Amino acid sequence: MLKSYKYRIYPTTKQKVAIDNTVNLCRYLYNCGLEQRIRAYRQQRRNLNYYVQANELRGIKTFSPDFTQVHSQVLQDVLKRLDKSYQNFFRRVKQGDKPGFPRFQGYNRYHSFTYPQPGDNMVPTNGKLYLPKIGKVRINLHRELPGKIKTVTITKTNGKHYACFSVEVDSIELIPTNKQVGIDVGVSSFVATSDGLLIEAPRTYRNTEKKLKTQQREVSRRKKGSNRRKKSVQRLSKTHEKIANQRKDIAHKTARYLVDNYDLIAHENLKIKNMVKNHHLAKSIQDSGWGLFFDVLAYKAEEAGRKVVKVNPYNTSQICSGCGSLVKKSLSVRTHKCDCGLTLDRDINAARNILATALKQGLDGAFGDGLAVAG
Repeated sequence: MLKSYKYRIYPTTKQKVAIDNTVNLCRYLYNCGLEQRIRAYRQQRRNLNYYVQANELRGIKTFSPDFTQVHSQVLQDVLKRLDKSYQNFFRRVKQGDKPGFPRFQGYNRYHSFTYPQPGDNMVPTNGKLYLPKIGKVRINLHRELPGKIKTVTITKTNGKHYACFSVEVDSIELIPTNKQVGIDVGVSSFVATSDGLLIEAPRTYRNTEKKLKTQQREVSRRKKGSNRRKKSVQRLSKTHEKIANQRKDIAHKTARYLVDNYDLIAHENLKIKNMVKNHHLAKSIQDSGWGLFFDVLAYKAEEAGRKVVKVNPYNTSQICSGCGSLVKKSLSVRTHKCDCGLTLDRDINAARNILATALKQGLDGAFGDGLAVAG
């Protein structure tokens, strides 16, 4: 399987200029390639593909010698990125989704370039990473980089530089625990398990909302194009980056705990895009980061040989996990109380129902519309 490893790099002043120059040339090539495709279709009704444009790269270097400063495979990857944008556009049109035609990239939208076929000389050694056409850059290898490197992507975010390695690694199955768990995600508690564990919601956005509003007003007051506005935008961007990192942190830690301790993990098959249409809950749902958490849980489980099961969410919080009777309650009621005498947290009750549904349908072999298995 492929895994991504991200490391901070510390280029010198000269290397920063070279990286910025490479990003700008890649962005310029992307926009030129997009313009060429648009004109070819409008004037000749002809659809260009990656191979047609890639064959013209040598001529582009002759016409514009600046492109000789960029590694040839990096330029090829830019055209592949453009071709992928077109393929995704046609796929969305075919599926009836919102098409989203490929757009031209401004300086604030294009921040990376990729070496698609890194050689052995690009394996980090002695705290240095060799980047063709740029030089040896200092890298912080805070953890081991296992497996064979497939691609290396250099990104710049809020003045910081990172190297992202796509690595081919073998799956390492964990020792079976013979335990299963159902989990219910919510806005008051991030995750509730059928074992009775409640993990508090991080509320990363809510806790920083006041600071974000102040910074956003500051950006709005600044004159467009001024240095003061650029600095304000950077401060705002750093705050958003911190919020995103906090969400990733709790998602990875929670997923790691579940994967290490359970062979089977069941959760609701939620349609998050539909749920955020409720304007009363949209902000809290997005703040919780359920989609990110489910993605992280799925790939960690696949790597460890665990199973992640998605069940139909219908009435999981309304049915009593003790006797099976229907106990209607509004969203504001956080405690489940049944005539059978069972009283417990609403989310834990739902988690028990989720696990019971997954086990029942799994035993019945009904892995159809109501149940999907990942891992």
